[in-house]
Amino acid sequence: MNPLSALYRAGIDIRNRLYDRGTLGANWLQAPVVSVGSISAGGAGKTPFLIMLGELLEQRGLGFDVLSRGYGRRTKGVALVDPQGSPQEFGDEPLLIARKLGVPVIVGEDRFAAGKFAEEEFGVQAHLLDDGFQHRRLQRDFDIALVTKQDLNDSLLPVGRLREPLSSLARASAIVLMDDVAADHVPVREGQYVWRVSRSIVPPKTSEACFAFCGIARPKIFFAGLGQAGVRVAGTREFRDHHAYSAVDIQLLLRLRQESGATTFVTTEKDAVNLGSCLSQLEPIHVVRVHMKFEDATESGAGTGEVFASPAALLYDLIARQSQGRVRE
Repeated sequence: MNPLSALYRAGIDIRNRLYDRGTLGANWLQAPVVSVGSISAGGAGKTPFLIMLGELLEQRGLGFDVLSRGYGRRTKGVALVDPQGSPQEFGDEPLLIARKLGVPVIVGEDRFAAGKFAEEEFGVQAHLLDDGFQHRRLQRDFDIALVTKQDLNDSLLPVGRLREPLSSLARASAIVLMDDVAADHVPVREGQYVWRVSRSIVPPKTSEACFAFCGIARPKIFFAGLGQAGVRVAGTREFRDHHAYSAVDIQLLLRLRQESGATTFVTTEKDAVNLGSCLSQLEPIHVVRVHMKFEDATESGAGTGEVFASPAALLYDLIARQSQGRVRE
């Protein structure tokens, strides 16, 4: 292990032990909390997964809100996301979640404070905790950790992209295997749920040559997905994750499209949020969404013996049981 990663690992181990022993305290909200996170710093698919999970819970009539840090925003403190607002105010991913799900999304460095605000403003319901696997200051009733193929061979920060080692997956209630991750390559404890999710893009309905660009954690996955979906990609351009587009970027993209021979642009929903009013300057442009779906779900260990039709049914049942007659002080 690289010395820098070894030092990082030591710090992570100490922090986790302090939480495991109760030396560092964690707070309970009144309503059940379901956390969605990963062991990597980006690119696992947490945001589209949370949106998919939220849509499944909405189909079952469950009311919930979303608690998020609001990464990349220039504001501080707890704030209710205005779907018509800007990523500078709320962060690009919370803004996308609010627009897609139509539920209250609350941002705040302190997710417990964000949850208290949500309960005071919208009543006691359920909370989905966005990117919450490492935010151990807030207790959760169910902890979901996504694992990608890249995570299996990656290094810890600051050399690689891993926030925690694979062994930390032991504290997850459910492990989600993304795409083609082999189940036997992931450490699974007895009783832990193991779900598999496939993801693809919904391709634009065009036969024209497209110039593809994005500012996400793993752009090559997006570009490869376009090719697999049969999109004619004449050229590509990567920007850093959460990139805030400027007038200079717009001029660069227009020049690159012309040089590539493409007639239209194609990008992601997250980039469309970050483009804001600049989006119209790049027309014609196709904004493609990520499509996720649960594959066959299994329980790895002895578990409780309960049988659930789907992960969404499991979580709905959990939230309903936790909510009935159990209001925490």
